[in-house]
Amino acid sequence: MPDLRVRALQLLTRRDYCRAELRAKLTAEAESADELEAVLDRLQEERLLSDQRYAAQRVVARAGRYGNARLRQELRQKGVGDEEITAALPEGGDESARCRAVWARKFGELPHSAEERARQMRFLQYRGFSGEAIRRVMSGAEE
Repeated sequence: MPDLRVRALQLLTRRDYCRAELRAKLTAEAESADELEAVLDRLQEERLLSDQRYAAQRVVARAGRYGNARLRQELRQKGVGDEEITAALPEGGDESARCRAVWARKFGELPHSAEERARQMRFLQYRGFSGEAIRRVMSGAEE
């Protein structure tokens, strides 16, 4: 058990992990699932492992490039719970403002044709921005 804890702490000193991610990394080194869960529980009690902190940091780091839907999907894939995700998303700031910034970096000017408009909208949708945020940017309402 001490070796498993040391390995977990080595990983956590490099960056934050969510519980599911750390469990996956340590599974091969654990003698049993109970031992692994005990180590993870202890780390959570000591506040060295926190899904909420992980989610907030991940949102802050990636919000400049992605919308809430994409951030939510990435966090779910990492094994973060819906409550933690909902609490972390406001850390990214206003989605419409982020959408406008991403659009301005990539395109900079409103489309001149329906084909170009569709291309720009697809790009923003792929980045995970909501339909409302995309419509605001495309309409140029917030100049």
